[in-house]
Amino acid sequence: MQTEENRGALLAFITELITNAGRVLMSFHEGTFRVHLKNTAGSNTDIVTDADRASEDLILESIRKTFPSHDILTEERLTDRTGSRWLWIIDPLDGTVNFAHGYPMFSVSIAVMKDDELQAGAVFDPLRKDLFAASRGGGAFLNGAPIRVSGASQLERCILGTGFPYDKATSKVNNLAEFREVLMKVQGMRRAGSAALDLAYVASGRLDGFWELKLKPWDMAAGMLLVREAGGMITDRRGNPTDIFTQSIVATNGAIHDKLVSALTAAE
Repeated sequence: MQTEENRGALLAFITELITNAGRVLMSFHEGTFRVHLKNTAGSNTDIVTDADRASEDLILESIRKTFPSHDILTEERLTDRTGSRWLWIIDPLDGTVNFAHGYPMFSVSIAVMKDDELQAGAVFDPLRKDLFAASRGGGAFLNGAPIRVSGASQLERCILGTGFPYDKATSKVNNLAEFREVLMKVQGMRRAGSAALDLAYVASGRLDGFWELKLKPWDMAAGMLLVREAGGMITDRRGNPTDIFTQSIVATNGAIHDKLVSALTAAE
């Protein structure tokens, strides 16, 4: 059975690994790299860079060496599930479009699950050297200091984050109606371009809430654990229980959750 000590060891492994991956990203950020277009249906904006691949190479090598029997799910190289009770979920560069344009908002996200339950995870912003980390039952931290979600209870005094899918130009499920509905009810909206960081910001109280549609497991896994361990609430867009394989997510401090879900539902 997984013990608290095991989770602590897992988190220590993740934090060292994610910091090293952040250094890889910074080496490209401060140098040169190539941008490649993915073959994503309905999108001409879904890209990958040399930095994504180099960061992923480092992460995969370390996990496979240390935990050879574990399954791995990554954004750039989807791997087959073998039936292991353990699954690593990795985004080697969350915010690739930002990174490619030199916009200073990107991160690395690593989480691990056992028996479909998140055990430990971290999100690292290498530009600001912000390391958000959490373990199941062990709380959430920013650079070693405990973090909690905000105490805001009125939408009109809240700052929320969101994002838009790569196929926004061709799909009716593009978050535009939801954005319009919520925008008029809150103090401010932010569209940072890194869902992992948005979730980490909810966990740390920098944002009061966040929602997005059509996310993937690697976008959400570590951030979901951070929010829960920081005292926040997570559902799908209709307020139902969710997991890393549910494509819509609403993450808040809890106090505004029902109000945000109601606003999103009104946009349908």
